Amino acid sequence: MIISVASGKGGTGKTTVATNLAVSLDEQVQFLDCDVEEPNAHLFLKPRMEHKETIWAPVPQVDEERCTLCGKCAEICQFKAIVVIGETVLPFHELCHSCGGCVEVCPEKAITETGRELGVVERGHRNGIRFIHGLLRVGEAMSPPLIKKVRSYAGPESITIIDAPPGTSCPVIAAMNGVDFVLLVTEPTPFGLYDLELAVGAVRTLGIPHGLVINRSDIGDDRVRMYAKEEKIPVLMEIPFDRAIAETYSIGRLMVEEMPHWKEKFRNLYKDIAQLAKGK
Repeated sequence: MIISVASGKGGTGKTTVATNLAVSLDEQVQFLDCDVEEPNAHLFLKPRMEHKETIWAPVPQVDEERCTLCGKCAEICQFKAIVVIGETVLPFHELCHSCGGCVEVCPEKAITETGRELGVVERGHRNGIRFIHGLLRVGEAMSPPLIKKVRSYAGPESITIIDAPPGTSCPVIAAMNGVDFVLLVTEPTPFGLYDLELAVGAVRTLGIPHGLVINRSDIGDDRVRMYAKEEKIPVLMEIPFDRAIAETYSIGRLMVEEMPHWKEKFRNLYKDIAQLAKGK
């Protein structure tokens, strides 16, 4: 079972739901924090890190002595990451998607690949929970390759919970693609509803079963619930706007450990997710 916890916008409580769900389960769990631009699940799970690996993306390197300026590399690149200007071939590594096409089409074999640092992947454990997260290099724009690297460390033997990035762009798709269930976390506000609609559109395009958690459920209005009813999206949990929950979060602690009655609620949440995922 692979569950991706996502949201259309930041600040809805996605990490709160993901971390508390992971700690509540009795089965073997692996937690993947794929919000690589600003990972924060480690602040709550507090894993003991055991491995750290720098991740590199292959990018083109041109041997000017062998290059004949034929321009075939520029023709194949859909992202304008390599161009021929006058008597020079210019690679733009920040635009490169590491497809290797320029290397393949070069008739003179003048292009080889070098590495561009994407960031690091750290791995560790926390009371039986296997923990993996990525940290994108500052200034790096290409987070999907690092997210895919984080996911590559997941084994098939455990329940996998993915803390996805916010939004609905490429990094989110990289964190949701191929999972068994997407748990969408939202809030009952106009902004929450607008971004939820975008997130639902993305999940449905991917054809993944999904359900909803409404955080801070007793503020705002009922439009999120009405939308969920109209679209036949099951609301699997509601978390109230509670001072004790907010205080627990603010000091980096988990609801299910400070308020044990929530543990059973998160276990029931997982049971509902498993049931819905089976029906896909």
